[in-house]
Amino acid sequence: MRRFPRRASAAGALLAGVALIAVAVPSGTAGAAPARPGSPGPQPRAGALPVKLAPERQTELLARATADRAGTAAALGLGPKERLLPRGVLQDADGSVHTRYERTYDGLPVLGGDLVVHTTASGAAKGVTRATRARVAVPRTTPARDAATATRSSLAKAEGEGTKGAVLDKKPRAVVWAASGRPVLAWETVVRGTLPDNGPSELHVITDATTGAELHSYDAVNRYTGVGNSRHSGQVALGTSKFGTLHNMTDTERGSHRTYDITGLWSGNGPGKLLTDTDGVWGDGTSASQQTDAVDAAYGAQVNWDYFAQVHERYGVRNDGDGASSRVHWQGIRGASWQDSCFCVTHGHEGTTPYTSIDVTAHELGHGLINNTAMLRYSGESGGLAEATGDIFAAAVEFHAGNSQDVGDYLTGEKVDVGGLNRHVRQMDRPSAPGWTADYWHPRIASGANGRYMAGPAVHWFYLASEGSGAKTVNGVSYDSPTHDTLPVTPIGRAAAERIWYRALTVYMTSTTDYAGAQAATLSAAADLYGANSAVHLNVRDAWGAVNVGTRPGNPTPRPPGPVLTNSNHVPLPTPPAVAESPITVTGVPGNAPSILLIDLNTVGDPSARLELVAPDGTAYPLPGGLGFENNPYSATLAVDASSETANGTWKLRARGSDHGSPTAYIHSWTLHF
Repeated sequence: MRRFPRRASAAGALLAGVALIAVAVPSGTAGAAPARPGSPGPQPRAGALPVKLAPERQTELLARATADRAGTAAALGLGPKERLLPRGVLQDADGSVHTRYERTYDGLPVLGGDLVVHTTASGAAKGVTRATRARVAVPRTTPARDAATATRSSLAKAEGEGTKGAVLDKKPRAVVWAASGRPVLAWETVVRGTLPDNGPSELHVITDATTGAELHSYDAVNRYTGVGNSRHSGQVALGTSKFGTLHNMTDTERGSHRTYDITGLWSGNGPGKLLTDTDGVWGDGTSASQQTDAVDAAYGAQVNWDYFAQVHERYGVRNDGDGASSRVHWQGIRGASWQDSCFCVTHGHEGTTPYTSIDVTAHELGHGLINNTAMLRYSGESGGLAEATGDIFAAAVEFHAGNSQDVGDYLTGEKVDVGGLNRHVRQMDRPSAPGWTADYWHPRIASGANGRYMAGPAVHWFYLASEGSGAKTVNGVSYDSPTHDTLPVTPIGRAAAERIWYRALTVYMTSTTDYAGAQAATLSAAADLYGANSAVHLNVRDAWGAVNVGTRPGNPTPRPPGPVLTNSNHVPLPTPPAVAESPITVTGVPGNAPSILLIDLNTVGDPSARLELVAPDGTAYPLPGGLGFENNPYSATLAVDASSETANGTWKLRARGSDHGSPTAYIHSWTLHF
């Protein structure tokens, strides 16, 4: 068998080419029965489970990968100007090793050039997962346009999006951009500032170093934006420390996780003040005590640590034993955020509502996990998978915590739902129900959508894989999940779905993974853990087919496309609480509307407008409006499952303006695709 080198000098015995995604075919569980309700579910192949690596073993494996990187690069067929930089390593119980690399070209970082090399215990090659198929090479590494040009355009972009106090965070760096097609020489610029809601912004802008055109942008502050009115987890055992007579909120058993109070700090800058106490009894369960919110934040981080340590043998978001930190009382902020720059979760506090529930904390720590594993690019489909990962592990952690006051469910943000506005609670069985996202994948809905909107198909897959389709009640919450193809889904159980997603994220996904890549990654993970063509493996495939990613046996013949109808009349948005409506009348379409009814939407001037698609029978389907998208005017393609509605009749786009919108805001045009 060929091997990846154990020493750089072994380059002569290298593998000449490797598959893009290698699907292992372990023995054991083929034909396993699906999970029974209440049972622990199918058991993964023991050899494929991750093992805890002692720090010295991690250091040893990374040092070996560093020493062997020239030979590994040659084995992968990389060019003479390319270098590999080992960034992380995982090991399975059977000795298999998965080494994650970043790449440089002629000394420049290659964004979108990351890859994961998979080897057996003996060092034999199992495969490689690449973020890009393209050969990395650029004609020159001297930018035609200088850094000042990139700085000006990046600052202008940030200010145009409403960022206050936009300043250059660091000197722009020359990079090779390989995340979207042919690699090009580019500048990466980071602009810091404050968003209109006083939240922080770290806007990364990638501009073509030859033409000056923007290639990509994303905000590195990953925020969970929800609304709620409660944060009760009851009385909990809390990991803290004591020095002399003073207790402090440092959890030495969980990576010395620290909880700080940032009351009064503008824009959340600075670490804040470490929470201390004289008697070790923290908070009183109400906002009367400044400690109460800190208890919730620290407890959320604690149960997150316990989940990953006990289920996945992962210790901290970097898997290095560091518990990160939490900051509370970020006044006036609706939501919470993860920031790599402070290696922390910051919890907003709007009015009397702190964003400190278990699932909010786990969602944000999920962003930290992503940034230290697959580095999913926060744009389009990969951004959707990043948001979905946060929600998937939010549910997983909440179930694992077993807290009687905040029981496990397939909802995100229900404990911080300000005023009971259910529209802002994300639910996995029907992601479109609150209006933030789509139930099913379609190639057109990625255009113009941010990560939150593109998360729906993946969280829907997780729910279907965990619980199956149809009506059921879990922990007192009723769910009724449809499928795109109307076929049922047999569940594999939540425990199996969690393990599969974690392995897919940490072993097979890269920065550019899209929905097709996520399907391939989870199938590879399912084959590793439960056996290729096992019941689990096949049901993972079927759950993806149910959300329109790939196909499965028994798929009905797709319905032919129907008419495309547009209303181009400009409709002004009135002052709240009045509403505006723009109609489209449908005739001559037999039967019901499709399960993926596409809506091309163009609105101007009000990013906070609330939008609904109203069916002929009056049923309203909430849409995300400006908040789901990144440009003004807001132009995007949305989708709703309207298969229960008769197609013919008058459909309406209903808009409610906000107090923050422009007085000249209006619906520009909209289109329905039958």
